[in-house]
Amino acid sequence: MFIAVYEFEIKEGTEASFRNAWLDVTKAIYKNCGSYGSRLHTSDKPNILVGYAQWPSREQWEKISDLTDEGYQRARNEMRSCLVQSKTVYELEVCDDYLQTSVASE
Repeated sequence: MFIAVYEFEIKEGTEASFRNAWLDVTKAIYKNCGSYGSRLHTSDKPNILVGYAQWPSREQWEKISDLTDEGYQRARNEMRSCLVQSKTVYELEVCDDYLQTSVASE
């Protein structure tokens, strides 16, 4: 499994617009590129959001550049209009995994 971690610095007052556009972008990537989806997180730094996306492989992740869907492009442009800057912080391969979807029962 391949993981990409992104950091987004957004312009003051654009969080709602960015988050809506991020969701549309993420849905298009999930539908068209074979990702497992993504999570967006607020951080302890003002106007900094962190995204985490999972993929079956790096090769699947690289297919984003082939995405030409009109809705994706529109949402991607909206995201960009909200950004001061963005970067891919980490490109990771999972080596061990014990992430659970529920809390352990006692």
